Amino acid sequence: MFRFLPPATRGLLIANGIAFILESLLGDGFIVQFALWPPGPYFHYWQLITYGFLHQPFPQIAHIFFNMLALLMFGGSLEHFLGSRRFTAYYFVCLLAAGLTQLLVVGATGAQEPTLGASGAIFGLLLAYAMFFPRQQILLFFIPMPAWLGVTVYGVVELFFGVTGTQESVAHFAHLGGMLGGAAMLLYWRVRRVFR
Repeated sequence: MFRFLPPATRGLLIANGIAFILESLLGDGFIVQFALWPPGPYFHYWQLITYGFLHQPFPQIAHIFFNMLALLMFGGSLEHFLGSRRFTAYYFVCLLAAGLTQLLVVGATGAQEPTLGASGAIFGLLLAYAMFFPRQQILLFFIPMPAWLGVTVYGVVELFFGVTGTQESVAHFAHLGGMLGGAAMLLYWRVRRVFR
């Protein structure tokens, strides 16, 4: 099945897998260089992209497993629909928006922990999937529902968790930032198409 995935989705899965192996082998030094740190001595601009390829290192595999499962489930359909170039641009806009949102939040709260994971970009993919395939059934908390409803519920839950400070170790606002970046990109495409 893996070889039948479109190239950008397959490449992202491979890149995340390689990064997971490297961080598991190289440890904290690798994470210090490539995770997204708040502005300060550890922060570098490349981290706004590289953080999205890091996850909690082995043996904690749930983080990368669920992110890559979502990429596998939604990425291929979106890439077939959008084309590889637009899909890749969309993915990285969501990733960048998520990282910038997280920097704003940690700047306001004074948190000093690094951020890592593809979740912000994945939430952007969820938004696009709900926009392009709104009636497609997805499972949310093991309950089947239309994509538009499932993604709306997921977004509201993330906002609630972020505002209330529930699950502090999860970057809820980065997830929302990924959705916001995705919404901005979709709006840009729509406006550009209207004025052509």
